[in-house]
Amino acid sequence: MPESLSTRFHSRLQEIDARAWNSLLPDDNPFLDHAFLSGLEQHGCLDPRHGWLPHHLGLYRSGELVAAAPLYIKLNSHGEYVFDWAWASAYERHGLDYYPKLLCAVPYSPISGPRLLTGSSSDVDTLRVALIDAIHAEAKRHGWSSAHLNFSSDADSRAFVGKDWLPRFDWQFHWKNPGWRDFADFLDALTPKKRKNIRQERERVARAGVECDIVAGNELGDADWSAVHKFYLSTFSEKGNYPALTEAFFRHLGSALGGRVLVVRAWRARRWIATALLLRSRDTLYGRYWGCTETVPGLHFETCYYQGIDYCLRQGLRSFEPGAQGEHKLARGFLPTKTRSFHWLADTRFRAAVRDALAREATALHDYRDELMAHSPYANSSLSPPAGKPSPPNPPLKGEDFK
Repeated sequence: MPESLSTRFHSRLQEIDARAWNSLLPDDNPFLDHAFLSGLEQHGCLDPRHGWLPHHLGLYRSGELVAAAPLYIKLNSHGEYVFDWAWASAYERHGLDYYPKLLCAVPYSPISGPRLLTGSSSDVDTLRVALIDAIHAEAKRHGWSSAHLNFSSDADSRAFVGKDWLPRFDWQFHWKNPGWRDFADFLDALTPKKRKNIRQERERVARAGVECDIVAGNELGDADWSAVHKFYLSTFSEKGNYPALTEAFFRHLGSALGGRVLVVRAWRARRWIATALLLRSRDTLYGRYWGCTETVPGLHFETCYYQGIDYCLRQGLRSFEPGAQGEHKLARGFLPTKTRSFHWLADTRFRAAVRDALAREATALHDYRDELMAHSPYANSSLSPPAGKPSPPNPPLKGEDFK
């Protein structure tokens, strides 16, 4: 840690000035905005009973915030989307405590983006390394099992070169726009079978009498947000999961982030029957939650994917990230895209075992990607990103790993 920097950990993000925090963001990714993260805390979405204790990191120079990271003490692995349950189980079998652990992430959001926030100063590389060292030192000071950084940006990933953190990756399905003018142009890029299937899905929804619109968060009233939250609850109830986000948080997003929050509404016979909640930045659309009260074939695809793609094409957005998992997205134009995370484990024996396991996992994931791309929906293979080379066993962390 450079001598000119001092370290502070904050149990609430409200302890850090919103302007100071947001000045460190390299882009307008809404999930790192002070309003999003502090809203989770203020409106009952984070709770020790559900495994979340805010422990945000700030680096200060002469009393001024110059770098920061969204940090949490985790008492379980819920709401992370980078699955380490097997690691926790292995610790438990050997009589060791895996929890608490330290996590740098955005709660409940499998969205890649900046995690090591350093602004635009001339020493951003030094500050990123200082943040990593501070996270590492805090985990060691408390004797915690591990520290983790999930869904890293490329710039943050490069800061781990030479560090004793284990790299891990996975695939999400993202849509990219190489310059299509409209939805018809996008369809023309698909194979005939995929093009036909999408047209049939959209026509089926239209024949059922469903119409959709998209409204900005600041255009919705309290009753509208109450309806959105009920849709959200219905999906989580159906899947038996815990719905962490509160109605108050949804209303907060609408007022605090305004046009960066979007709601897709599906209507039939003047009834609001389905919705999808999305967020956006200047160039990317992010799909988050959906729910419905009526079953209509193809409605999920229309609400969650086709409306979003159409919106991106109209607004000139370059990317659409509809969330984690879902091989069904491939047939609808979303291709496997690499996401990264980094992990430090205090126990050297477990670190070595996990390193070996991750090398095997990487090989399997490369094979999985190859299998997926054998079924690419695009007629022109140049629209598909290159697969990249599999990692060797026990791979050293190098700069080229992040290209």
